[in-house]
Amino acid sequence: MKLSFWKMHGASNDFIMFDDREETFPVTDSAWIRKTASRRTGVGCDGVILIQPSKKADFRMRFFNPDGSEVEMCANGARCVALLANEIGAAPEKMSIETIAGILSAKIEKNGVKLGMTPPKNWNLKGELTVNGQKIAYGFVNTGVPHVVTEIDKLQDVDIRATGSAIRYHKTFSPAGTNANFVSVTGPQSISVRTYERGVEDETLACGTGITASALIMTKLGKVKPPVLVKAASGDILTVDFKETGDGASDVTLLGPAVHVFEGSVIY
Repeated sequence: MKLSFWKMHGASNDFIMFDDREETFPVTDSAWIRKTASRRTGVGCDGVILIQPSKKADFRMRFFNPDGSEVEMCANGARCVALLANEIGAAPEKMSIETIAGILSAKIEKNGVKLGMTPPKNWNLKGELTVNGQKIAYGFVNTGVPHVVTEIDKLQDVDIRATGSAIRYHKTFSPAGTNANFVSVTGPQSISVRTYERGVEDETLACGTGITASALIMTKLGKVKPPVLVKAASGDILTVDFKETGDGASDVTLLGPAVHVFEGSVIY
């Protein structure tokens, strides 16, 4: 069976996307997903995304990590799939997207795609972990998927793979684990972020939910004010905006790029 796909990226976070409105994609074959997502044996990506029919929204987005596991959502991926869905006639310019995390909204704009995030939850602004013999203060929030956010003076000096992995697999967050974000404040409304992504098991050049979580936590800690300009490891600048509330934040949006790379087909 030949499967047509689109390759896209959002701030260098790259995805393989399939139009699965007929629901024929082999979603149960995690080994095939791993091979296709591999940068050596397949197309290569940070995630596989399906466009499927939905009874609750304009379409349903399903997201699979490169390890074959399905997760709740991916914000960079959602921006890309929103643009693609509009282009193939699956959704209007202002749309709703069904995900495991909940219903997202998205709007195609001239300077990118603005994504309306699910309400952030499970806040913890005063967390502390012992990682590799050192105590780390952190904030935690779920922006569709779980994220730890820790402030670092010099981002370039962080061993993302070692420290991020230790946080990701820390017993505090078992059994599901967490993503780990390292943040430096660069101005009254700006931060820089590096992220270790669960499922990718390495640093990625951008993580939309992590960028959002980092902006939210830094704001709640009084370090910045919205809208927050966030520089990803890719060098791209994304904008996180929201309204602060007593118990968290509301009306959270993420504005950033969605870019076509190429089209092709793979054999299943």
